[in-house]
Amino acid sequence: MAVRNPPAIFLMGPTAAGKTDLAIELTKVLPCELISVDSALVYRGMDIGTAKPSKALLAEHPHRLIDILDPAQSYSAADFRRDALQAMAEITARGNIPLLVGGTMLYFKALLEGLADMPAADAQVRAELEAEAAQLGWQALHAQLAAVDPESAARIHPNDPQRLVRALEVYRVSGMTMTSHRERQSAQSSVAGASGQEQLPYTVASLAIAPQDRKVLHERIALRFGQMLEQGFVDEVRSLRARSDLHAGLPSIRAVGYRQVWDHLDGKLSAAEMQERGIIATRQLAKRQFTWLRSWADLHWLDSLACDNLPRTLKYLGSVSILG
Repeated sequence: MAVRNPPAIFLMGPTAAGKTDLAIELTKVLPCELISVDSALVYRGMDIGTAKPSKALLAEHPHRLIDILDPAQSYSAADFRRDALQAMAEITARGNIPLLVGGTMLYFKALLEGLADMPAADAQVRAELEAEAAQLGWQALHAQLAAVDPESAARIHPNDPQRLVRALEVYRVSGMTMTSHRERQSAQSSVAGASGQEQLPYTVASLAIAPQDRKVLHERIALRFGQMLEQGFVDEVRSLRARSDLHAGLPSIRAVGYRQVWDHLDGKLSAAEMQERGIIATRQLAKRQFTWLRSWADLHWLDSLACDNLPRTLKYLGSVSILG
């Protein structure tokens, strides 16, 4: 008889969709432990602009992989996969269910499918690309990517500098496009057959939550950004800027919202322009998150505005044999 993999739950969705609230409700009725899947929540001292759960909530409902790095450090999808697998193994060993919640879709995909063998980051090449972007604009770099790797260019938005730089960096360092690296990985996986070394050794139930009406999400995003400003978001970024080791090119500072406030403090944007661009950038992030989710296989959708998402979720988890 085949040994059944232990269960895990993925709870995904765009920003401001209500993922954390549903995750907390699930921990009250199921033996779940939470793992954050968010590329910004890993950073200490970045609380307001990331909509990080409050210290009181985290004390009552601990999340793994929150506040694990200083903003001067970088954190890759490979780093996340390593840390998440360790956390999942520890949770499973305690007889509990790993509940992974967040909106960084690349991390979910890396965890589920593994990662192509990409070249390591090259600080010099990255600095050259960022200098080109400062001189020519991100649209010009996106055009460069489209010329050599149209598949990646179609997937990566010009307003997503972190992934855009990485795709061009991979090409310049290795002479191979990111698409070619991934195709080679797929071919190697096919040859390897059913060994499944890169596959996640869990039975995964994938859920996504979002308002059915996109206008509702846009309103939530605008409201939350305004609340962040009222809570002291500008002062939070001002404290980060006061550090001599942080600059606008770091992944942490390029996070949505932070780069707009940073530009405001640099005098490049007025307060009104900063707020408008921050809201627009957050909506663009949500659009990219939806794009990832539309291609996700076996995904069970929930409406953020529904009043019965917890029983609906429990019913679905039962139907896919995650419970019991």
